[in-house]
Amino acid sequence: MTYLSFPRQHARTQRFTLGVPRAFTVAPDGNRVVFLRSRTGTDSAQLLWVLDLPAAEGGAVRERVAADPVAVLGGSEEELPAAERARRERSRQSSAGVVGYAVDAGVTTAAFALSGRLFTVGLSEEGGAARELPVPGPVVDPRPSPDGRWVAFSAGGALRVVAADGGDGAGGRALAEPDGDDVTWGLAEFVAAEEMGRHRGFWWAPDSSALLAARVDESGVARRWLSEPAQPDRAPVEVAYPAAGTPNAEVTLWLLGLDGSRREVTWDRERFPYLAAVHWTAAGPPVLLVQTRGQRTQHYLTVDTESGATSLAAAEEDPDWLDLFPGVPALRPDGALLRITDTGGARVLTADGRPWTDGTLHVRAVLAADGEDVLVSASAGEEAAEPETGQIHVYRVTAEGPVRVTGEPGVHSAVRGGDTTVLTSSLPGRPGVRTRVLRAGAQVAEIASHAQSPSLTARVRLTEAGERRIPCAVLLPAEHSASDGPLPVLMDPYGGPHGQRVTAAHDPHLVSQWFADQGFAVVVADGRGTPGRSPAWEKAIGGGRLAEVVLEDQIEALHALAGSFPLDLSRVAIRGWSFGGTLASLAVLRRPDVFHAGIAGAPLTDQRLYDTHYTERYLGLPQEQPDAYDANSVVTAGGIPHLAEPARPLMIIHGFADDNVLVANTLRLSTALLAAGRPHEVLPLSGGVTHMTPQEEVAENLLRLQVAFLHRALAG
Repeated sequence: MTYLSFPRQHARTQRFTLGVPRAFTVAPDGNRVVFLRSRTGTDSAQLLWVLDLPAAEGGAVRERVAADPVAVLGGSEEELPAAERARRERSRQSSAGVVGYAVDAGVTTAAFALSGRLFTVGLSEEGGAARELPVPGPVVDPRPSPDGRWVAFSAGGALRVVAADGGDGAGGRALAEPDGDDVTWGLAEFVAAEEMGRHRGFWWAPDSSALLAARVDESGVARRWLSEPAQPDRAPVEVAYPAAGTPNAEVTLWLLGLDGSRREVTWDRERFPYLAAVHWTAAGPPVLLVQTRGQRTQHYLTVDTESGATSLAAAEEDPDWLDLFPGVPALRPDGALLRITDTGGARVLTADGRPWTDGTLHVRAVLAADGEDVLVSASAGEEAAEPETGQIHVYRVTAEGPVRVTGEPGVHSAVRGGDTTVLTSSLPGRPGVRTRVLRAGAQVAEIASHAQSPSLTARVRLTEAGERRIPCAVLLPAEHSASDGPLPVLMDPYGGPHGQRVTAAHDPHLVSQWFADQGFAVVVADGRGTPGRSPAWEKAIGGGRLAEVVLEDQIEALHALAGSFPLDLSRVAIRGWSFGGTLASLAVLRRPDVFHAGIAGAPLTDQRLYDTHYTERYLGLPQEQPDAYDANSVVTAGGIPHLAEPARPLMIIHGFADDNVLVANTLRLSTALLAAGRPHEVLPLSGGVTHMTPQEEVAENLLRLQVAFLHRALAG
């Protein structure tokens, strides 16, 4: 076997995610588990797999392939349509093959798209090979009806439906077609997919007679153009990008019957323009979650499917902002409305407004709501006996309170169907992800991971730092001993909203360990604004103090840890990507007394250039709060605010094809640095590099170039 360096292995395995089973669905009778996984740890093509569980105790467990993209496409290369490429970028999905699928209610049929074509496959042992349904394309997000008779999908901006057996004629029929060049049906708009966690735009009725479908009109959204300078013969790509303070897409919701009927779902869209979530099951009527643009008020609405009118089921208000959470809103089998909400300083699960958890838990997501209990993931709340730094556990919750399902310290999640639960676990002392299948609480199978074993071991020490008890991870060189003396420091944060880096798992710390093995003490600090601790912790960045607070906490963590770890405070660097890149830029430009070098990857440098839903949540509208935007930007129209001496080395990295954090952010910062006479390095990434860097050579060499820069910058 050829030895691969860690940077090459890390890149080739897509951060050791290839070969890991994911995207689980459990049949309601608990006898079948469907999932995605590639054949090896370096093969990016995902296959659709089925694990058959015996109906009776003592029977055999069987794992089989339901759909292999190589066989399905007859060996042809996969070709991604633009809409599918955008969907994958929003969901940060860099693998290939069957990257997503949907099933009917009984989990007997799956639908998926490959190369813009529609395929279905039976999931029973007698299901046979995948078959193509000849329909207009390119096909995006196909979903079977609950009864398995139909498949709905988006194609060319239209929402279409076809018989699952292909028996209604070639191509099926359109339920709704765009009435303008900028209109689509059945797809999530940019901010829904990027910021709200809503990656779909249509939902089947439980009885399969109709669909709720989003109509998205982007005609009023500002346009941005992404160019590829290395290919001057190519025209720039136009994208609709709702930057802070500019118009959003207009989103309406319609009930489309298979009988041809159509009625609009109505609510006060002028006040509540954001359609954040839709839930529709047999437990009750459709439930919508809608938000005001400022995200201080949100309503849970039930839909009268006969008229399209909506009724208020619950209302929430928060003086800072309201967060969105996976798995809610949801209805229990008895019709009770499940929400995750902040009350009394805690983030709790409620059923019809009654709290089912308290301040000992910080509820993160609802994982399953179809049983007598509710399955949730949660970390330790502020009232917990122990902080359990970086841990996320699975709990069964009823009106009597929560019961922990997982025991080992780590990061756990679960999917459930009937009495069968698929439990995934990542632990700090073990590489990879372990996937166990439980029935009535007892393990009956384990789904193998084909991921490669990393060529190094992350030796992470989880702790808390400073008076604020900032969660931290510290990593030292593998061969370091106390007699070696203090080490140059590399702060390696994300440090902002929705990005928890300090986790009780092994693989998330591998890159930090590799940097440590190059001669650094690496510190990862999750300061205020990061998730997983308490509502107050996350919302401490409000009031226009985002940049000030996150930078302050990195400094507090650094200085506090210096009393316990061998940190040379005269040689401190900081690196980060996305929000972490913004933080790294702020650190070296505003606090060069603390930070002596920085690496900013894909940094947001001008807050006015980022999208509406994210930026306005923390800073308001730029027309109303211009000072807040200036104070929290690395660069403004007037230059670089709070620029301090002395000048420190700064490397800036950005992909030209980034449609999330536009490369204009890096170019504006470089221009301002040049005007200020500040030396810096810019590493432009051409060749289709987006906010992700999935290209193997790019991902590998980025690590090497960063280390070389850090050694130069901190020399002496």
